[in-house]
Amino acid sequence: MGRKNRNRQRAHNGHSRGFFWQGWGAGYSEIIKENKLFEHYYTELKIVPEGEFEEFMEAMREPLPATIRITGYKSHAKEILHTLKEKYFKEVQDLEVDGQKIEAPQPLSWYPDELAWHTNLSRKILRKSPLLEKFHQFLVSETESGNISRQEAVSMIPPLLLKIEPQHKILDMCAAPGSKTAQLIEMLHSDMDVPFPEGFVIANDVDNKRCYLLVHQAKRLNSPCIMVVNHDASSIPRLHLEQDGKKDVLFYDRILCDVPCSGDGTMRKNIDVWKKWTTSNSLHLHGLQTRIAVRGVEQLAVGGRMVYSTCSLNPIEDEAVIAALLEKSEGALELADASADLPGLKYMPGITSWKVMTKEGQWFSDWSEVPTSRHTQIRPTMFPPTDPEKLANMKLERCMRILPHHQNTGGFFVAVLVKKAPMPWNRRYPKLFPSKVKKLGILYKTFANKAPFPSSDFSSVTVLHIDMKCSVCYSPPPPKKMKLFGFKEDPFVFLTEDDPIFPPIQAFYNLSPDFPKLNVLTRTHEGKKRHLYMVSKELRNVLLNNSERMKVINTGVKVWSRNTDGEQFGCAFRLAQEVGHMLFSLSPEMGSIVLRYLPDPQDLDAPQCPIDLCGWRGKTSIRAFVPRNERLHYLRMVGVEVFRDKQGKRKDGSTETQEGSTKDAAGLSQEADLLEQEGEETEQTGSESNTNDTEPVSSSCDGPTS
Repeated sequence: MGRKNRNRQRAHNGHSRGFFWQGWGAGYSEIIKENKLFEHYYTELKIVPEGEFEEFMEAMREPLPATIRITGYKSHAKEILHTLKEKYFKEVQDLEVDGQKIEAPQPLSWYPDELAWHTNLSRKILRKSPLLEKFHQFLVSETESGNISRQEAVSMIPPLLLKIEPQHKILDMCAAPGSKTAQLIEMLHSDMDVPFPEGFVIANDVDNKRCYLLVHQAKRLNSPCIMVVNHDASSIPRLHLEQDGKKDVLFYDRILCDVPCSGDGTMRKNIDVWKKWTTSNSLHLHGLQTRIAVRGVEQLAVGGRMVYSTCSLNPIEDEAVIAALLEKSEGALELADASADLPGLKYMPGITSWKVMTKEGQWFSDWSEVPTSRHTQIRPTMFPPTDPEKLANMKLERCMRILPHHQNTGGFFVAVLVKKAPMPWNRRYPKLFPSKVKKLGILYKTFANKAPFPSSDFSSVTVLHIDMKCSVCYSPPPPKKMKLFGFKEDPFVFLTEDDPIFPPIQAFYNLSPDFPKLNVLTRTHEGKKRHLYMVSKELRNVLLNNSERMKVINTGVKVWSRNTDGEQFGCAFRLAQEVGHMLFSLSPEMGSIVLRYLPDPQDLDAPQCPIDLCGWRGKTSIRAFVPRNERLHYLRMVGVEVFRDKQGKRKDGSTETQEGSTKDAAGLSQEADLLEQEGEETEQTGSESNTNDTEPVSSSCDGPTS
């Protein structure tokens, strides 16, 4: 396996096994959950209401409840919710383990449509009950299928506050590991009847390895409208789009700016923070957070929304950054009042007064008090504005700080910014291209040599030249040189309309004449094309006009895969499960097919949502091409529960009908084995070196365990 693929495999394994169980409250008893400096700092800042500090600290020491979110835009969401509520949650609420009654999972009151739930089940409890072990395996397999996401409750807030619509162009600046990105994609696809919405999500992360984890998260949702890029968020390049034959700057309608932070709001799950916490962490991060936020609002469209968020409670990383941003904007930005956007969410309003403390415990209330020796550590923007009128106009109380003891969550900070006008430095100094700068420089030298003006006029030309050099060419903040690092990715190669690969596909699948052939791409210049991918029209525009200024890790969703058996039927490409069922409805005599189940409203025991499987019809058989992680999901949809016992042996659960009769477990096992064999057929088709490909799977139908 090549180095690039090993890296991707590690990212995949880290997510599907270990990441899912992060924070389920196990194995940290040896770490003392105490930090006197932390308590002293937040007692002094008074971010916790009077009389609640002890309750706040007690909550911080308790394990964080596990929270799950059902993928809302998928047609199976209601079936998943029904299974959770009517099967697993009902079984859990009457269960006792070691004499302790299990607390039933509860929906998050502020999340729409009961699509997010939290539970206090720990790994230790799960191991003691076979019934709960089945629940665990259900969660893991459905997570891998993209139907459920394990996500911290407070992490779900920023995407909801962005108010995303299908036509929005969205930038996620610091996206890995990708749970919020997945939410953004879901909202973009809120209308399942529109497979290619006008909008798109560009998800960025500075860490090359974490980008592959981000790809794995996004890939589960099979969207043609997501692109993963690898840049420093504080200097992420400005992109261009071609519109009406001219290149325009790409401004985003929505930006998620979830910046790196000290993370003291995550103490309930990241236990190491207790012993590592110090005020210097926030002092070191404040500058980076401000630069990322500034770069974000520069690329935000006028009228657009940017959500700034951290998992820190520290005002140096929270209100101080927002205040600095508002002051720099000179009225171009304003804080939106989001108090009514999430009914039921409990939060504290932002504060307007705070102090700065060094790691030695020295306090400063104002920049004027900071000695010169500390100026490299403490900056003026870390303090609240001293002008009362300016401070009042900022409306910092519109920021939202979520405290752990109010709703049994982690700690979090979020602020919603609306852009009312271009940023002042963009407004004053329109950017000039180097060719124009060079001409102005030559013009200045001509003036200097010939001196055609009086000295007063000549001095004004000199000032113009200096202003041009400092502000026009290098509008603040100065852009950093883009660094390309990590693994070199395969190229993105768009097919032409007259590519010889299309005629057999066109004929076999009876493609519409207006099928967007130009949106089809591959990841190789040479040899046979193994897989064909598609992106939306808008993402194609971005890719074609920015190939030299951005590093793309992954984009597109697989539509066709080569199957050499198909050549005898006139087409060597079969539909891929990822997206083929969204585009085609066909029933040829031989070759690639779509197996479609339509719900019967009269049969309430049967799945009440459509099911589409891409498959292959041979001379004597029909087989479905279903990835391993999805096999368990579809078996479960038709009433077959497949799980592992503690010895690792697969067992087939049985389901009861309304009359109370039990289905034959042996028959279910045969069904599972059949689907397993069909799944193995998919592996024989091979795969390209591309992160969109289905990962190689074992011949077992068992779900992974942590």
